[in-house]
Amino acid sequence: MTKAAKSQSMKPATAAKKLGVHLPATPEDFREGVVTREELNALLADPPAWLVELRRNGPYPREEVARKLGVSNSGLARAGITEALTADQIRELLRTMPQWLVRERATQAEVRAENARLKGTRD
Repeated sequence: MTKAAKSQSMKPATAAKKLGVHLPATPEDFREGVVTREELNALLADPPAWLVELRRNGPYPREEVARKLGVSNSGLARAGITEALTADQIRELLRTMPQWLVRERATQAEVRAENARLKGTRD
């Protein structure tokens, strides 16, 4: 006799990270439960309205904020950005380009260029 395969499950924080959303902004039933791999796949394949809205307008988790601004997570920390930001807040930062953002984007560009150079020497 073989046992039925047990469905893989994850904490809501892990599922939120895989979905690219800020956990506190998700519905309570999502935050309070356990998410199975099948449920995660269903959310990815056919996102409900709350997930579509969070992906469109945020608030976004730090990793997503950093990506959208073109800086590192450390760059956000150096700038004192600790909270999740909405799409409107990110657009405003990109429109006004504060000095810290200009500096961090330049730093990130240097890091990427150096990584590309090092990769080129390894190949």
